[in-house]
Amino acid sequence: MSRTMAEVNRLLKKTAGLINKDTESPGQGEFRVGVDLGTADIQTIVLDADGNPLAGFMDWANVVRDGVVVDFFGASQIVREQVRRASAKLGIQIEQVTTSFPPGTDSRISTNVIEAAGLEVAGVIDEPSSVAQLLQLDHAAVVDIGGGTTGTAIIEEGRVVRSMDDATGGRHITLTLAGHFGLPYEEAEEMKRTSKDLALCRLAAPVIAKMADIVHGHIAGHKVPAIYLTGGSCALPGFLEVFAAEFPGIEIVMPSHPLYLTPLAIATYSDVLQTREQRVG
Repeated sequence: MSRTMAEVNRLLKKTAGLINKDTESPGQGEFRVGVDLGTADIQTIVLDADGNPLAGFMDWANVVRDGVVVDFFGASQIVREQVRRASAKLGIQIEQVTTSFPPGTDSRISTNVIEAAGLEVAGVIDEPSSVAQLLQLDHAAVVDIGGGTTGTAIIEEGRVVRSMDDATGGRHITLTLAGHFGLPYEEAEEMKRTSKDLALCRLAAPVIAKMADIVHGHIAGHKVPAIYLTGGSCALPGFLEVFAAEFPGIEIVMPSHPLYLTPLAIATYSDVLQTREQRVG
């Protein structure tokens, strides 16, 4: 199911308004579910059969690091609780979900967590490739700036021809801010997520330049007319301008709510439609 960027931005706005809202909204019809097990957060998104968001839940969690689940029990507990809340909100029984993994890693880092949460894996796809499929890109690159990694998928003639990942992400921006201001990591992370001060981006510019260098290496040898950004770290005020300056001649596209783009894409990727007639309780 292809979407224009304008349509995706509309869906992202709706998703943002649903995040962690438990207000009951039962109904009939089919649905699909995606779980994004990221390096900085875990998200569960439920869509209807047409790809419209019905529910979304997110928890900040550092459970994946360098391609390894460092808190397996914590990750599975978060997924189980998010699915429970989504089931209660919509009056459904969620049994199957689609999930993702960072490119260049073993997909089992995610599928094992899903199964430990008592769910069936309906499908699995690497994170930037899910976005490429959602947008039905022909020739482009998708760059996922995660909490701990920068991942790139290169699309040529509508196919993902290369997908890779390197260990520099939003966590490194947080460490830079913590060092500059003399703050504990958690306070620096909160500052990064909530501040609108462009001065933070100037401080983080060397890290953003390193991310750009990684992407230059990923796309070397490929003609890439446009780069589509996803991942929560892109939302740092000024990030787009600093990153784009490293790619003269290449269009840089960023969605309105980049934090939710990959989870939305993962849910959209699912071919498994479950029915809302299966009621909880």
